[in-house]
Amino acid sequence: MRRGFVLLPLLLLASCIPGGRARDERPPAGATAPRAEDVRQCLADLGREGVRFKALPDRVFENGCSAIGAVQLLDIGTPTTNLKSMTCPLARQFARWTREALQTNARVWLKTRVVKIESFGTYSCRPINGQAGNRLSEHGRANAVDIAAFVLEDGRRITVLGGWNGPDEDVRRFLRAVHQAGCRRFGIVLGPDANALHRDHLHFDMGRGPYCR
Repeated sequence: MRRGFVLLPLLLLASCIPGGRARDERPPAGATAPRAEDVRQCLADLGREGVRFKALPDRVFENGCSAIGAVQLLDIGTPTTNLKSMTCPLARQFARWTREALQTNARVWLKTRVVKIESFGTYSCRPINGQAGNRLSEHGRANAVDIAAFVLEDGRRITVLGGWNGPDEDVRRFLRAVHQAGCRRFGIVLGPDANALHRDHLHFDMGRGPYCR
């Protein structure tokens, strides 16, 4: 009977993050666990910068996937869809990119502000580009976020797919400006010029870089 009571909480915890079954709290082979003091500093930075967030328990899943030192962003000043588990350093940089670069460039190039960011999500247990045989994607470590579109205060919706090479020069400049701003804040940044798989979003991650394309 006691065994059933032990298994039930584990199953409920595993359901918090999609894409695998939680096993324990040790980092998978090949992954480097963040130092506890670094995580504490990152959480303090988020709080000091006015970001509302929820710290999440460490999770390790099948196929080498994990969410270690992760948070869920609740309020970064601009509503953003599909934000689930993110490593704290990724969350910190994403909040800064939104506050310091996104809104600034929206005012410069589009003469308005962004009222919603549409993302394709963060954690996803899969290999790079979803292709079998590739090494684990940073999404599989909750260490990446994909941004697809922006809803503006004046009612327009700017998509990476339609705007990157679209007819509006200001939209093109805006998207390239926020892409380049990402290159100064994240380890790896990929956009439509990287390959066809990124034609519809900007990929930001905190993996080994710098690499900007």
